[in-house]
Amino acid sequence: MDKYILSTKKAVLVFFVFACGYFLSCLLRAITATLSPLLSSEFNLLAGDLGLLAGGYFLGFASMQIPLGYLLDKHGPKKIVSAFLLIAIVGTGSFALAQSFTGLLISRVFIGIGVSACLMGPLTGYRIWFDDKYQQRANSWMLMIASTGFVFSTLPVQILLPIFGWRWIFGGITFLILLVIVLTLIFIPSWGNNNNDQEQNNAGSLSDVWKNKFFRSTIPLGLFNYGGMIAVQTLWAGPWMVRVSGYDPLESATGLFWINTTMLIAFLTWGYFLPKFRKYGLEAVKLMKYGLPISYLALLVIIFSGENAGAIHFTIYILTSIVLTLTQPAVAMSFSTSMAGKSLTSFNLLIFLGTFIMQWGIGLVIDLSQFLGKGETQSFQISFFVYFIICVLCYLYFVLNNKNE
Repeated sequence: MDKYILSTKKAVLVFFVFACGYFLSCLLRAITATLSPLLSSEFNLLAGDLGLLAGGYFLGFASMQIPLGYLLDKHGPKKIVSAFLLIAIVGTGSFALAQSFTGLLISRVFIGIGVSACLMGPLTGYRIWFDDKYQQRANSWMLMIASTGFVFSTLPVQILLPIFGWRWIFGGITFLILLVIVLTLIFIPSWGNNNNDQEQNNAGSLSDVWKNKFFRSTIPLGLFNYGGMIAVQTLWAGPWMVRVSGYDPLESATGLFWINTTMLIAFLTWGYFLPKFRKYGLEAVKLMKYGLPISYLALLVIIFSGENAGAIHFTIYILTSIVLTLTQPAVAMSFSTSMAGKSLTSFNLLIFLGTFIMQWGIGLVIDLSQFLGKGETQSFQISFFVYFIICVLCYLYFVLNNKNE
């Protein structure tokens, strides 16, 4: 498919509309970290239950990535994003009315399905509508919007809880999703795909994505390292601060607020400088090779600090993991524009399937360690150390498969 570069004014408007949808997607992704003490008390949830509930979003999200790639390449972001958001309305509405853990879990899965196009739709559109040199910037600034959603899921939600309750908060989010659908239908360009079906079939298949050498080198990173980092940011940083560090719910929400505020600023700055890095030969692979070991050291500090590890430690860990965000646009740039949807959603499948696995898995290891007689602090440390070992192995696999980059 040929590129159709938008004017600056139109590009800003398109980015704003997509940002509104992605903001709500990320608000819904991370809100369980803030609600975890309340939901755990109201529904008697164990750590594994909490991990499964938070991971239900990612399970629904991941399940749609492969069909979503085909749908986006064929029909474009305008139709697909607006259609999927209707499913999100069902999910948030049913979550607000849920009376059991099963009801909450099913609703979270529907929410994940409904917002599954809120990043992939925009990135597919940007691949066509924005110049190549701005792809990394557009990706980074969308992740800045993600951090904005995470910020609002913390302290602002905690402040609103005593006023409205968590059910009415989800009711309000349902109305905002409906508003985003209207904006999408009005302002997002139609998909100017004039290729016939035969040309589309010849453009490249899903198997071409999964056979690509660079894509395969990123699979473990996407599944476990990237997915695990999101699992920590959107769930397990909160319970660590409450159950290990001794924070009360408001202190934990405040800590999460500052973690995500820092990431918002970091993504804004990161996105500005990325096009400039390219001029000095600092491409995505080199930045990941040099940057990821720093994040592993930060993770080790959290593990060995135990009850002394607080919001500042998690901020440093997530901040130093920012180089992981380079993988997705790098994967997309490895393929033609006609395969933008398939390549982006294939990698996104890895990230969100991995997040589901890691959110649930970290909780299960915590429960298992406690079942074997370990204390709560030690159980968290054991679980995070298992995650650390997995990350190191993923990194080594990536480096060995990109020796010449």
